[in-house]
Amino acid sequence: MSEKIIQFGRKTVVAMVHIPALPGSPDYDAASGMTKIIASVIADLEALQSGGVDAVMFGNEFDRPYVLKAPPEGLSALASVIGQVKSIIKVPFGVNYLWDPVATVALAVATEASFAREIFTGVYASDMGLWAPDCAGAARLRASQGRSDLQMLFNINAEFATSLDTRPLAVKAKSAVFSSKADVICVSGPMTGMGVNQTELREVREALPDTPLLANTGVTIDTVAEIFSLTDGCVIGSHLKHNGDTWSAVDPERVRKFMDKVETLH
Repeated sequence: MSEKIIQFGRKTVVAMVHIPALPGSPDYDAASGMTKIIASVIADLEALQSGGVDAVMFGNEFDRPYVLKAPPEGLSALASVIGQVKSIIKVPFGVNYLWDPVATVALAVATEASFAREIFTGVYASDMGLWAPDCAGAARLRASQGRSDLQMLFNINAEFATSLDTRPLAVKAKSAVFSSKADVICVSGPMTGMGVNQTELREVREALPDTPLLANTGVTIDTVAEIFSLTDGCVIGSHLKHNGDTWSAVDPERVRKFMDKVETLH
């Protein structure tokens, strides 16, 4: 069993490896096939690792419009991608198949990932329709596969959606830990690349003073110091891309500068 990567009191930068559109997705490049996807993933992975990030997370960010149940061709393709680059992964890694928590845990088991991030709890009105994730199914799959070491990162305020649960975010966070055994709480902004509400982030920290907490979106070199004063780290994607564009390749220089800034915060 692997060490738990995200820990209370230790700052961790989890950098996203956004996978180009997979088979079955409208933007999949069938002419170039999986070869082009693998090349993109390798380039981003090498840029992130050389820049000194603590961990990486593989996610199918390009598979728009997103689905609530992973299709077999997409899930198997993502597993194949990770398998093909696994020999060059030098840091702990996690996975996220948008937006299917059971599939995400299955992917983590198959690839031997250290952590899995998803929307595990709640009910939402979203761009994808009514959204009610199966937390129990994901947790039971983890248990049945003997992966109690697999950290489940609970994103408690879904991107591209509004929660139908009107409780304050801090109450929902505390409830997720109590009722659903969340290992790590992630707080997001309203969309990929958009910053978190720092008032809400502070309230979640106060409600859960001993639970690992990550800012899940929108962290930049200008906000990381304040974010880290409240959290145990962040998940970061868009800011490390060329020109901060979510859909661009990772920029090695932006990674280096960001991690140099993080080093000053320890």
